[in-house]
Amino acid sequence: MSGEAFNWHEFLARWQQEWVPRAGEDGGQIVVPPSRPGADEAAIAAAEERLGRRLPPSYREFLAVSDGWHVDETAGVYQLGGAADIGWFKDPHDMSSLYEENLGDDPREADVLLAGMWRRALRLETDSDMSHALLDPGDSDQDGEWALYVYKGWSGELPDRYPSFRAYMEAMYRRFHSGRAERDDFVNATTRVLDAHVEEARLLALRGRWEQALPLLEEALSFGRPRSAVLLNQLRHLLAPRSSRSYGDLVADPRYLPEILPLEAMTPASGEWRLGGDDHWVGMMTARGAARESVEAILSTMRDGTYCYAPASPWGLAVAEARESARWGATDAAWQLLRHALPLWEAPGPSLIAPIGLLADPVLGPLITPERGREILATPRSGQTGPVPEPVPDLDPPGLTWLAEPVATRQAFDGYRCVWVEGIAPDRLPALIGEEDAQLSPPTDPRKASWRAPQAHEREGVELWEDRAVVAVGRTAETWAFAFDGHSHHHLSNLFLSPAAAASSSSHAVVVWCDPRLSSPGGRPAAFHLSVAEQGVEIYAFTVRGTEIDRSGAIPQALDPARLFRPEDTELDCELRVVQALHTELGLSLPRFALTQGRLPTFTTRSWTRAPRSGEGFAYLSFVRHRP
Repeated sequence: MSGEAFNWHEFLARWQQEWVPRAGEDGGQIVVPPSRPGADEAAIAAAEERLGRRLPPSYREFLAVSDGWHVDETAGVYQLGGAADIGWFKDPHDMSSLYEENLGDDPREADVLLAGMWRRALRLETDSDMSHALLDPGDSDQDGEWALYVYKGWSGELPDRYPSFRAYMEAMYRRFHSGRAERDDFVNATTRVLDAHVEEARLLALRGRWEQALPLLEEALSFGRPRSAVLLNQLRHLLAPRSSRSYGDLVADPRYLPEILPLEAMTPASGEWRLGGDDHWVGMMTARGAARESVEAILSTMRDGTYCYAPASPWGLAVAEARESARWGATDAAWQLLRHALPLWEAPGPSLIAPIGLLADPVLGPLITPERGREILATPRSGQTGPVPEPVPDLDPPGLTWLAEPVATRQAFDGYRCVWVEGIAPDRLPALIGEEDAQLSPPTDPRKASWRAPQAHEREGVELWEDRAVVAVGRTAETWAFAFDGHSHHHLSNLFLSPAAAASSSSHAVVVWCDPRLSSPGGRPAAFHLSVAEQGVEIYAFTVRGTEIDRSGAIPQALDPARLFRPEDTELDCELRVVQALHTELGLSLPRFALTQGRLPTFTTRSWTRAPRSGEGFAYLSFVRHRP
């Protein structure tokens, strides 16, 4: 409703014509009409002479059309006075001193303006609830407009700032509409236009033209129009997939519940819900109309990681296939399946414009980055047509060099170890190298799994010298199954026992352990281990500790540690050289995205250390935090 040209006559006449009283606190109705006849030029000039200042343009123009206005805020300012009513505020409560005390040594310009506003402001309101509408001549723009501050004395909050009187009145007009949007009898030219914009935005969004839909929905939401919030939230959710959104009463509609309720359950399932626990959240969902049994079932599966986004139709088949790929780490392949099938997604009703249920899936949800969220929004779907967007680039680099390369969003792993087994299904790994009765977990964040696992001293029947690793499980593009520990708090000790032979009982296995140098002075040197086994027998191995190299078997020239670990090179140079050789010579790789941002099954391995022999010792440290 804003623009360079502004007609106060049209604006106020429309507001007056649309006027519908709101319900009063006593159950009655407030019937005060909003407008008064405009003040003539002489009355405005007299007010300016009394005040000693020319009034800002938009307020002056307003007075010429309506000499005062019933704003009708639900809390705060109710009535704006006319030219004869306004006067300098003069800071009767000494707010300036309070705000000046909190400026600090290097205050922002906005804070300085606010601190000085109280003594120089012009008061406009004549009826309010401990609130003030204050025009500040010290906070003006190039057009001579004064900022307007609304201070609600009962709230304890900072004043709301509007860049001009006109901006304030436009905001109050939108608030007037929002407060009546749910009334069946509140229908007028403005609501009809805005509702048409909502429908236009819905169709634009389904055609992939979300950037055109966005401002239409933002404007409609500022007026409180039905459906604008849920449609806009879907766009915003896919633009920021890790954020949280509320979808109101859509959980009560069986058409939308499979997409919406799991999204709503993400916050309590993650443990971030603090308002009264699960019972309070379940109560909120049932109050919105969802069945209690459905709410509790969804929350349970979201919490234990077993929830699966499973829509019907051909889109659902693609989702299931994509999940199977992503389940073992092939996240780029999974995304390509989803991208190809996006046009097949069908909206279950007019309030859904995108497959946002994907975000709640523990395996597929992490795949939806902001860039991929925009690609979803830009792809025509649900029977609509339009241009197809350029695919976003894949996220997984080839090989292993990413393990040693710090990037803007994370540091290189402090240390890592991995077992690769060629040509087997990943779910066979627990039987080969897992502890007794080891089972794959549901999809888990690999970055947190090992730290959440109980330590040796916390487990019955586990010796303190044992090093049982919690490993993430998957499959590489070259069909090696892998078990990866990128967050180990153990070190490559003299008691190390490679799991390569056990892993290779019917195949070919490779074990790598990179253990970086201790940062403290005089700490242990960096260490690197490689062992390769076939059919249950280790065929070659080496361990490098600083400048010392232990080796066994016929090591291929390309993997000769004397060539890979040169004394004159840095630790990082050596690590990069060896992981490049492992990729080139053995075809090893690891999926970066799945291991750093995704979710993979995990299990606990057998110990990577053997029992100390006679005369050998070991040290075990544990730290316990005591609450004061």
